[in-house]
Amino acid sequence: MLGSMMQQPLLISSLLTHAERHHGDVQVVSRRVEGDVHRQTYRELAARSRRMANALAARGVAAGDRVATLAWNGYRHMELYYAVSGSGAVLHTINPRLHPEQVAWIADHAEDRILFFDLTFLPLVEAVAARTKSIRAYVAMTDRAHMPETSKVPDLLCYEDLIAGASERYTWPVFDENAPSSLCYTSGTTGNPKGVLYSHRSTILHTYAAALPDALNCSARDTILPVVPMFHVNAWGLPYAACMVGAKLVFPGPHLDGKSLYELFESEGVTVSAGVPTVWQGLLAHVEAHGLKFSTMHRTIIGGSACPPAMMRDFQQRHGVQVLHAWGMTEMSPLGTVCALRSRHAALPEEQRMAVQLKQGRAVYGVDMKIVDAEGAELPQDGKAAGELLVRGPWIVSRYFNSEDDPLVYADGVGWFPTGDVSTIDADGYMQITDRSKDVIKSGGEWIGSIDLENIAMSHPAVATAACIGVKHPKWDERPLLVVVRKPGAEVTREQLLAFYEGKVARWWTPDDVVFVDAIPLGATGKMQKTRLREQFANHELPGAGAVRPHA
Repeated sequence: MLGSMMQQPLLISSLLTHAERHHGDVQVVSRRVEGDVHRQTYRELAARSRRMANALAARGVAAGDRVATLAWNGYRHMELYYAVSGSGAVLHTINPRLHPEQVAWIADHAEDRILFFDLTFLPLVEAVAARTKSIRAYVAMTDRAHMPETSKVPDLLCYEDLIAGASERYTWPVFDENAPSSLCYTSGTTGNPKGVLYSHRSTILHTYAAALPDALNCSARDTILPVVPMFHVNAWGLPYAACMVGAKLVFPGPHLDGKSLYELFESEGVTVSAGVPTVWQGLLAHVEAHGLKFSTMHRTIIGGSACPPAMMRDFQQRHGVQVLHAWGMTEMSPLGTVCALRSRHAALPEEQRMAVQLKQGRAVYGVDMKIVDAEGAELPQDGKAAGELLVRGPWIVSRYFNSEDDPLVYADGVGWFPTGDVSTIDADGYMQITDRSKDVIKSGGEWIGSIDLENIAMSHPAVATAACIGVKHPKWDERPLLVVVRKPGAEVTREQLLAFYEGKVARWWTPDDVVFVDAIPLGATGKMQKTRLREQFANHELPGAGAVRPHA
């Protein structure tokens, strides 16, 4: 016997239909590549998305075809989110920070048919056009007055011409909710990137979960500014969640410096923002340098890499902005955990409450997770045992796109995704990443967590950024080397930094050496590229490398 409920598929187009009908007057504000600020409503967004769906059909785009973007966060990109996926095609958001050869490889691997791009990326598109084989047409995301002159991009079309020449009359098709909706490639540091193909069902379920109060806590009372790029795991799902709940959306376009972001926060009354730590460093530096305050922003979501304790203290104690620590992966759509506090945490002393907030948080409903040892046996949730983190759920990848690689491991016949993170889980279910499995420093048979050492370094007032890597040691196999970028005008010596660890970690965890650099290499999504640092310092000679260092 079955239930007697309607069988209505979970489709991305339903989010836009809901937004148009129930909060059609809510604004979507975008700072454009052209330099001005553009405003439209969800009602106008829906109408233009239908026009673009018709324009795509006229160009021969059919269900399942891949349509690529190289674009910033903006209303035109948002229109493509719905026009492409809603029509049954697959939206492929490409990271423009990748090398042209990587972009061309990804486009060909995905078999993209059309590429939409913001004017900023014309040089990249010109380089890609000579390399890619699958793309048949290119669309500049601008109006006729701003169309670029180029002889290197064939079949160049104008976005606004396509919109103007298409009818607004369009009925969103109904199809299987398991059909593919969008495609993102991982930015792996080794080998070619791997494609993660999301479905309509997985995206809608992820949107429900993301909006929950103990997740990203999105509501119609919010004004959301996603700093996290729309080309990076669908801006963590915020363009979908905003449509679902009726929140005002503010897009920063290419203007991601601290001054531009602060001005947009204040002028548009932003209440919630989301991004990686490297972006917030620039914002906080601007605010503090000019003695500014946040008048409306009360919550920021920080993910992509661990939030340094000093950054969390600045936001919360100096500026009254709550920090939500979050964790996820491209393979997880991306949301896995959010560190929302339980009611009993409110009574804790500030330092104890901070210790909880610095964890990556509890699993959002829909994500099951556990930690296992090297033999695959499940470890206890006691906050002490550390093991590889495995996850499963309806918005977690089971296999990579167009690839023979199966990312799942099987335990008792059940598939789990191996995240590559080494973690602990405490009795309350709060997960804390202690390291990436490839970044753990193995010293004398014991593990040293690089994240803890980096956080201590970045709490020093003279340190802007720090990375900790393992380098070869003749006795202990590996020892920690601290790579540091000083704050402008600040001075700190190697000896002062090493002394700063006294009493904060076990003596044998203290780095053996410190090197100062002008910048730490960042990957395409703003994460530190430790692989490059390990290559750069592969032959670094540690002081006293022949001496015995006590492991106690």
